[in-house]
Parts: sequence; C-alpha cells; structure tokens
Amino acid sequence: MQTWDHKLPIYQQLADHLAARLLDGELTEGEPMPSVRSLASRYLINPLTVSRAIQALGDEGLVETRRGLGIYIRPGARERLRSAARERFLREEWPELRSRLRRLGIAADQLQWEE
Repeated sequence: MQTWDHKLPIYQQLADHLAARLLDGELTEGEPMPSVRSLASRYLINPLTVSRAIQALGDEGLVETRRGLGIYIRPGARERLRSAARERFLREEWPELRSRLRRLGIAADQLQWEE
C-alpha cells in the first residue's frame, strides 16, 4: 500500500509514482494507462485526485488522451522523463551528494555502483 507524505500534494506524489513506474518499465510506451477508477481503488484515493495526477503527466508530455479510447503513454515518454530526471539530479542533488562524499572522505573507488 502506498503511503503519502504531507509535504507534497497527493496528486503530485501519485504523478511522481506513476512516472517512476514508467522509468522502471512497469508502464509501457504506447500502452493505455490504468483507468482512473482502477488507480483510485488501488491507491485508495479520490478519482479527482487521480485525474489531477494524470493531468500533471499530460502537462509534462508523458501521456495523451485518445478520445473514446482512454489515456495512453506517449512514445518517447520514458526518454523524455529520464532526460528531465537526469538533468534535475545533476543540477539539484549531485552537488550536495558530492559535497557530502568529500566531507566523509569517501573516494569514487570506494563506491560500489553495482550490487
């Protein structure tokens, strides 16, 4: 069961969760998204909240509505999402992480990139 953080609106957290599922390959480009009702039931949230999350994904160009058919994941959505996430990581998270590694005296050769 998904737990929600009070720091961000639930619709944004759901949009982020669905985007992560796309990055992980659980949702496939060109395929339909689960219905609003099924997502609302799965995550135990209001269908309007789900609709708002899907709208946020649409605003990012990740999904499209096909009249009479439903909501589909756009071709290229995974790479668009990966590129934006990579840029955000390098701009916002990496400088802080690099500084922390330096403070702790951890060198690159001490990090295990693969499990």
